[in-house]
Formats: sequence, structure tokens, C-alpha cells
Amino acid sequence: MTTVEGIVLKERIFGEQDKFIDILTRDRGVIELPVKCARKINGKSSSATQLFAYSHFCYEQRKNRLWLNSVEPIHIFYELRSSLSAISLASYFSEVVRSCVPEMTNSENILRLFLNTLHFLGKNQHDEKLLKSIFELRLMSEIGFMPDVLGCHECGGFEPDELYFSIKEGCFYCAECYDNHDESAFKMNLSALSAVRHIVLADFNKLYNFRLSENLLKQLSVFTESYLISHLERNFNTLNFYKSL
Repeated sequence: MTTVEGIVLKERIFGEQDKFIDILTRDRGVIELPVKCARKINGKSSSATQLFAYSHFCYEQRKNRLWLNSVEPIHIFYELRSSLSAISLASYFSEVVRSCVPEMTNSENILRLFLNTLHFLGKNQHDEKLLKSIFELRLMSEIGFMPDVLGCHECGGFEPDELYFSIKEGCFYCAECYDNHDESAFKMNLSALSAVRHIVLADFNKLYNFRLSENLLKQLSVFTESYLISHLERNFNTLNFYKSL
């Protein structure tokens, strides 16, 4: 038997009574588990396997399939369901994670990022655009697509008043070094670059401890979304739905 902590990212009904769930775990990446007679289960076991349930999952492997043995809830993010916007954004986060986190990988930082972001999203303690940007850019950094934020790619300048951040190259150029060769480049000022640096480099206990003006939030949101979509090379239906609200 193997026991893991994880959060349910997706439910898929199978047959009349069963379902499959995708779970983001701490040290085994995203795994799929079947839940037998899911519609007949009552009480803690039922809530522990629903969408956005953070639980202890005990399972065993038989041949090439994992089978759920028992489950105990740790925390259920019920508060997300009070807002269509919040549950839609959380669903987008789930779809992104399922698309880029494979099985049998250490995902401790990704799980922590996911849980912390859902906590603040459910409590409505931060602007949704800020949480979305933090999640998108920090996740990309954790899975190997961290942008180079230390200095101008050409001259090394650390604090340019104006700069162009290349989505494709994952680095920035100061206005003096930028030569218009990259149509994916985002024009930014130093305040926006400081926000990007914070998201990429800050310790987890300080990651959410900053605020931005509405104008900077909009600029950052477009940048981080474009960065994620470009490097994952796909679009997300849940994102399209969230943006339609």
C-alpha cells in the first residue's frame, strides 16, 4: 500500500456508479485513481474524492493499474463554489497542471503553489488577476521554464526604466538594446519587471505579499498568460470560459 497527500484536479464519471479522479500529489506528480461505487459513497469518503478535495489517499498497484483502497479528507475547498469566477479560475489551474506535470515526479512546490493559491482565491483576499499571474509564472518556473529576470540579455543592465520582455526567448532587453527582432516581446516598465522578479524569485512565504495598481495588474496578467501558453504550446478551454465571464 502507498499513501500520498494530494488534491483532486478532475473527476470523470465511468459507468453508472464509478469515476476516475486525477490527483496532484506531493512526490508522485499527477496520478489517476478509480473510485468504485462513487455515487453510493457517503460521508467523509465521498467528500474526500470530490473536485478540489485535499486528502490522504491510500492505494495499491495491481499489474499496470493503481487502485484506491481508502481516503481521508484533509481540507475541502468548499468556499470556491460560492463564486463562479473563482471555481472557473481554479478549474483553469487544474487543467494547466494536468497538462504539464507528469506522473512520478517530485511536485512538492507545485502542490504548495496550488494549495496556497486556492486558499487565497477561496478567501477572496487577493485580486484574481494577481493570483492568476502568480500561479502562471511561478508554475512555469517550477517546471523548467523560468525566465531570465536578472538583467538585460544584451548589456546586463539591471534596472532599465523601459524594457522589452521576449516571451519566446524568456529574457528581456533594455530599450537601448532592443532591435525589434522579436514580435513576441512585451513592452514593460521597471515596476512590472519588479513584479515578475518577485513572482519568480521570492520565497513561498513571501510570494503573495505584494500589491499592484490596476494598470500594472492588467499588464502583468497579459504577460504571464502569454508566457504560459507560448511555452506549453497549447490553449485551455477553461481559460476561455473564465475570460468569458
